[in-house]
Amino acid sequence: MHKDILKVVIIGDGGCGKTSLRNQFIHKRFTNAYKATIGADFITKEVRTDDGKKVMLQIWDTAGQERFQSLGVAYYRGADACILVYDVNNFLSFQHLERWREDFLKQSSLPVEEAQHFPMLVIGNKIDIDDRVVSRRQARAWAEQHSSDRMKIPCFETSAKDGTNVEDAFTHITKIVKVPQLELDLNGSGDTVTLSSDTRSTKHTRRCC
Repeated sequence: MHKDILKVVIIGDGGCGKTSLRNQFIHKRFTNAYKATIGADFITKEVRTDDGKKVMLQIWDTAGQERFQSLGVAYYRGADACILVYDVNNFLSFQHLERWREDFLKQSSLPVEEAQHFPMLVIGNKIDIDDRVVSRRQARAWAEQHSSDRMKIPCFETSAKDGTNVEDAFTHITKIVKVPQLELDLNGSGDTVTLSSDTRSTKHTRRCC
């Protein structure tokens, strides 16, 4: 079976809930036990676009700790979209979005023109905790400041714990990214995936949602 595939990377400070968001989206489960991600790994999930097309999201979960950030170049290149995550109860994690965005654009080696319009999505996580220090207005202002005329950055507020808006945030990616014509060959149960081509299209037509 052949499907289109989108490589999506999730970045942000450690402890913001990146892994929990991915697990909630993929497996519909949550655990309070915190375990820092080492390096990066990915899990895939099939979603359907508004026009009924099947797309496989390849979701890369990356470490938020400083000592692993040098590994970013190996995982950022070839990405089709980037999710920036912060904790609504931790203002520093929100302030650090700027650094994470700049590091991603630099290490992914995107051409200047393409970098200006690269698809990004902002998630403010942990809204289930009643200790908010980052408002929706602040997040929207940040996203607007870093949006371009061709690519607006959407904002979502989520709870990885109870699943609020998690599905909507991840599936929204298919609305802001032009699906590349790559084929994903699923073998057996789908646990092992093999790309039928390692050549990624260099033509990116971006449209804001």
